[in-house]
Amino acid sequence: MWDCIRDRIELSERAAIEAKLDDGAEGIEQALDLLDRGGVEDSPHRHSVAAGIADYFATLAPPLDKHGDFMARIARRTESAIPVFCLNYDSLLERAAERSRVRLVDGFIGVEEAYFDPAVFQERTGTVQRGRRYAQVRWVSGVIHLLKLHGSVGWYECPSRGIRKCSYTGSIPADTKRLMVPPQYRKAMDTTLPPYAALWSEFRRLLRHGPSPIHRLVCIGYGMRDEHVNAVIENGLARSDLTVMIFSRDLATEVFDRWSSRQNVIIVTRDRCSLSGETGPGQADLWSFGRLSTEV
Repeated sequence: MWDCIRDRIELSERAAIEAKLDDGAEGIEQALDLLDRGGVEDSPHRHSVAAGIADYFATLAPPLDKHGDFMARIARRTESAIPVFCLNYDSLLERAAERSRVRLVDGFIGVEEAYFDPAVFQERTGTVQRGRRYAQVRWVSGVIHLLKLHGSVGWYECPSRGIRKCSYTGSIPADTKRLMVPPQYRKAMDTTLPPYAALWSEFRRLLRHGPSPIHRLVCIGYGMRDEHVNAVIENGLARSDLTVMIFSRDLATEVFDRWSSRQNVIIVTRDRCSLSGETGPGQADLWSFGRLSTEV
């Protein structure tokens, strides 16, 4: 990632980050940690990195076929709201849903300067049947609730207008800051602040507290290393009726061992798999998003 965004970072901040990388820091995450003193006022480097990532993503136009298939398939489910938790900043899922004509709720309302209102995750869409003496409501199924737990491209916070969202390729106003949680140890603290607090509250509710908790969590392409994410998942696994399915090309040995020992966790990777605590051979491509987009 650093190779893709380094030229988009202001020169002095770029030099400070590269100095940490040259001294042995393992990637941007550790470099930012070393530059952050941990005070109330965080360092400017993390905001520069977030801006660099957003600017780089704005130049990309990847194909959306697989993402469109994925969104269309899960939208066929009969639930009125289908939660999808995302740790990425990109807008692939939103764009794919729009192209595939899939209803999607992301917490924002509006068009040019959409505003954040977490109450939309509690709303349900219905149609009123006409021609009857008494109105009858039929709830619309297959609405995807997309909860981007680390923020997203286009999200920003304005001192006077609050939390807003612009177009994915647009520029945020000069007096605002991007709402993207960059990779560093402050991630856990950042998620206690708006708008993340509302998204994480919904994440915890659906995994553990209810009402109407989910019974299956499918993790695709996540390396299972973010402890603030894992803590919520492990808390949910205290329920006997929750199954976690992990699909990833590779998992570090300590990560695989940590999760494979659980009876209600299923793991599929290229080299090995785990089912109900028993380890077996890997799968050639069952772990890949491309394969899962045709099977989900």
